[in-house]
Amino acid sequence: MGLITALTTQKKNQQRVNLFLDGEFAFGIPVDAAIGLKIGQELSEQEISRLQELDQFAKAKDQALRLIVRRPHSIFEIERRLRSKKYSDETITQVIARLQELDLLNDEAFAQYWVEQRETFKPRSQIMLRQELQQKGIDRQLIDTILGDLDEEDAARRLAKQKVYRWSHLPYDEFRAKISRFLQQRGFRYDTIKKITNEIWHSMTETVSNSDND
Repeated sequence: MGLITALTTQKKNQQRVNLFLDGEFAFGIPVDAAIGLKIGQELSEQEISRLQELDQFAKAKDQALRLIVRRPHSIFEIERRLRSKKYSDETITQVIARLQELDLLNDEAFAQYWVEQRETFKPRSQIMLRQELQQKGIDRQLIDTILGDLDEEDAARRLAKQKVYRWSHLPYDEFRAKISRFLQQRGFRYDTIKKITNEIWHSMTETVSNSDND
């Protein structure tokens, strides 16, 4: 049991209220959890426990939202982060469910975002993208769907072209070795690497030949 002796808004966070029981600070709670509470009200142990649960839920949700604001996250990423902060499984489950209700947590949307970002800024092979998505906790069937239409040759081509001017002065063997190693490190298969390397080399030599003829 506990008697509410004071309810004060926190100075640093106007959305939280300090709850005092029997003349001493007990814990903070969200503003909406304080609705209906009043000084002189006696709280049972069950009511106190419920307020503490609401406080943990609010804190965990706020931490999850701060992560999501920076970039989309997978369910697994949010669960892992909240678990590292020692929140209970029940609190984590409630937060995940609430964020899903708000459509702020969606593994399919996250996987699409991840692949689009990689394709735009840092192209990867399907193998490497698959590994990355698996590490994010994405279901394998969903990964298959997301990666189903990915043009791996185009990704390798765009990635290789980023290095062409740096290595274009090299003889063929050295050029091929540089490009091959670069693409191998990003998970592309041998046949794709060979095709793209030869394609880029022939394009370069044709350009030089045409320039000389002019």
